[in-house]
Amino acid sequence: MEQRRSTRRLSRLLIGGSLATVLAVVAVVAVLLWPSGSSTEAVPARDSADAGFARDMAIHHQQAVELSFIVRDRTGNEDVRRLAYDVINTQANQRGMLLGWLDVWGLPKSSQKPPMSWMKGDMNGMKGMAGMEGMDYKPHDGSLMPGMATNTQMDQLRKAEGEAAEILYLRLLTAHHKGGIAMSQAAAQMARTEQVRRLAQGMVEGQTAEMKLMADMLKQRGATA
Repeated sequence: MEQRRSTRRLSRLLIGGSLATVLAVVAVVAVLLWPSGSSTEAVPARDSADAGFARDMAIHHQQAVELSFIVRDRTGNEDVRRLAYDVINTQANQRGMLLGWLDVWGLPKSSQKPPMSWMKGDMNGMKGMAGMEGMDYKPHDGSLMPGMATNTQMDQLRKAEGEAAEILYLRLLTAHHKGGIAMSQAAAQMARTEQVRRLAQGMVEGQTAEMKLMADMLKQRGATA
């Protein structure tokens, strides 16, 4: 019941809310979603896949939310704005859950290790997984992990308008989802806590569906990803 009420409050914020406001609300809501019966034995280690995924995906999601807030103000197209609202709603909620879990676990929200280092911890059964080459990704121009837009691309979106903004957003978000799916696939296999594995698998399924939708939307605009 509390989760449903919190979700409704968040949805109302999306219409006119700012990025900072939405992320602050979901960070508080997340703590309510961790099972109260979780024992200390279930708390992941600082360098575990669970904690590493939570930290990295929180950063990854924050940019997707920011991209969506930008395009919301750069186009009047209802289909694109609806997609942006969905991304803000879903990924801000998920980001809040990830950061809230780190609070519950008593673990830091940042790490001195490079992004995605947790994916190197246990390679058993991971060979051949899409995107594993991304572990060697070299951060550049604000793009910290595979799929993340660069600062230059973010600035381009801020300056674009109408259909040009729509196409750029759809392309950037498609690439963003590809990188996010690769990390989520790894976490769905490597995480030790059921809640993290379930959330990661849900991200894979949800973002795969959105990628198909975005491919159709790009085709409608005479563009490709």
